[in-house]
Amino acid sequence: MMRRPTRLLVLMALVAGLAAIWPASGASLRDGQAAFSRGDYVRAARLLAPIARRGNPRAMTMMGYMYDNGFGVPQSWDAAVEFYGGAAEAGDPTAQHLLGLMYDKGHGVDRDTVQAYKWLSLAAGAAPFREREPYLRIRDAVASKMSPNQIVEGQRLALDWRRS
Repeated sequence: MMRRPTRLLVLMALVAGLAAIWPASGASLRDGQAAFSRGDYVRAARLLAPIARRGNPRAMTMMGYMYDNGFGVPQSWDAAVEFYGGAAEAGDPTAQHLLGLMYDKGHGVDRDTVQAYKWLSLAAGAAPFREREPYLRIRDAVASKMSPNQIVEGQRLALDWRRS
């Protein structure tokens, strides 16, 4: 039951923050963001895919979300993980959050609460202050399924990632 409100929250954050985060990235990204916001996912995918392939974290996150949910593209958790992973490694907190959820659920990857905790912790730490609480609640929900040693390992992985 918690998955639906989480996705809605993430989608709202994506839509609300797109223009502010990447205002000067070019007309194609803006056009793709606008199509995504309107729910024209087929057009959004066509516009965003080349930008995502060039490594733009925002476009990668949006493409991952579309593959995760089958919006404008065939639903594919494997493709979603690829896009989320690239954007997460680039430091995009929304992608880090969504990748953490993929690890928690075992969608497109082997279920791994330690990796989920790592990515959810990184997302919470990088998210704007007003968005941190929901990220932390979800991270803590994952932690409730973990042993103390697993939590320490997830924290270590997050710290090591930040140092690299």
